[in-house]
Amino acid sequence: MSFRIRDATPADAPAITAIYNDGILSRKATFDTEPCTVAETAADLEADLKTHPTIVVVDGERIVGFAWASSYRPRACYDGIAEFSVYVAADARRHGVGRTALAALIDRCEQLGFWKLLSRIFSDNAASRALCAELGFREVGTYRRHGRLDGAWKDCVVVERLLGEAAAAVGEDR
Repeated sequence: MSFRIRDATPADAPAITAIYNDGILSRKATFDTEPCTVAETAADLEADLKTHPTIVVVDGERIVGFAWASSYRPRACYDGIAEFSVYVAADARRHGVGRTALAALIDRCEQLGFWKLLSRIFSDNAASRALCAELGFREVGTYRRHGRLDGAWKDCVVVERLLGEAAAAVGEDR
């Protein structure tokens, strides 16, 4: 695969929605159980792109994956922390799309002054955990029975990566 990255726009909502909805159906990456609409995705992008980046990975003219950042908490003290998610089209997995998307998102968030990225990953999602470890995220802990998916309890591993000044200051803390 030969792909490029770029910032997402609301016009990318159909492709992002299709990839995300496939993730919902797979039951491997989100507690969401109902597919979202293109209009919902477009509205989310329109609102979030003002403060949080979304990166798309394009193969030819087709979006094959994305990574997006969103607000962590509404309090001002958390403005430099973003939650992230990465999704890849089923037929594009295992080709470096997720790594490319997340690496670009890390860079963009650092450029924008964020000091931390974090996410919750299903504990049995080995591919996502390995990707995060490869890109310098540390596993902070596990939320046991964090939610139910199709009636079954799911644990979530919390991952974080410090960025910019916060990452540079880690050595000062020890």
